[in-house]
Amino acid sequence: MTDAAPPAHWRVQVIPHGAEGQSVVVIDGFVADPDGWVEDAAMLAFAPMGQHYPGIRAAVPRPTLAPLLAALRPVAAKVFGLSALAVVDAFYSLVTTPPAALAPIQRLPHVDETSPTRLALLHYLSRDERSGTAFFRHRTTGFETIDAARLAPYRAALAADVARHGMPAPGFIHGDTALFEQVARHDGRFNRAILYRSHALHCAAIPADVALGADPHAGRLTVNTFLDGTAA
Repeated sequence: MTDAAPPAHWRVQVIPHGAEGQSVVVIDGFVADPDGWVEDAAMLAFAPMGQHYPGIRAAVPRPTLAPLLAALRPVAAKVFGLSALAVVDAFYSLVTTPPAALAPIQRLPHVDETSPTRLALLHYLSRDERSGTAFFRHRTTGFETIDAARLAPYRAALAADVARHGMPAPGFIHGDTALFEQVARHDGRFNRAILYRSHALHCAAIPADVALGADPHAGRLTVNTFLDGTAA
C-alpha cells in the first residue's frame, strides 16, 4: 500500500518531554467520523483480555485501520525513525475496574513493550475529556523508558522501592508519587490520538469521578493499537 499524506483534518503536534526527550505525537481530528467508531464499538462483544488492562476489550477489524496506518507511516518515519509500520494488535477498550479494585500492578506506571521499534497509538473516543495519559520518570533509576537492558535493574530498584515505601493505595496514579515523577500529561480530548514509543513509562490518568462503565456511549472508550516498525 502506498503511504498517504496526513489527512487535511489532522492537527498534528510533536511534543518532547522528560530528560530523555521522548516525543509524543498528538493528533486532533484523528478520524473523519468518530461517532461512527463509537457506534461500531457498541455493536461488539467486549470481554476481559489479559491480566493487566483494568477493563474489557473487543478486537478492531484490521481493514478499519488500513487507511490510518498508511497516513501514520510518514509520521512514524519522521518522528521515530521507523518504517514498514504494521499492526500487532488493536482493541476497542473500556476501563471498567473501580479505582478501589485495581490490582497492585495497575496502580503503577508501566511499559507495553521493551523493544524500541514498538509504538502505541491511543485514540480517545469518550465525550468526558477529563481523563488522559500521563508519562513518568522512575525516581530511583531516573529511567523514563525501559528497554531490554534496563528491565532487570528497573525491576530490582522498583521492588526495593515498594519494600521501602509500600504499594500505592488503591486508585489510578495521579501526578507525582514517592516512586515516580510525572513528566507529561496529555488530555483525552474526543477524537484525539497520541502516538508514542511503547517502552515509555506511562499510565492512564483518570480522575476519581470519571464514569467507568461497559457502555461505549458513556464509558471511557479508547482504541488501543500496538504497532511495530523497522528502524531506519
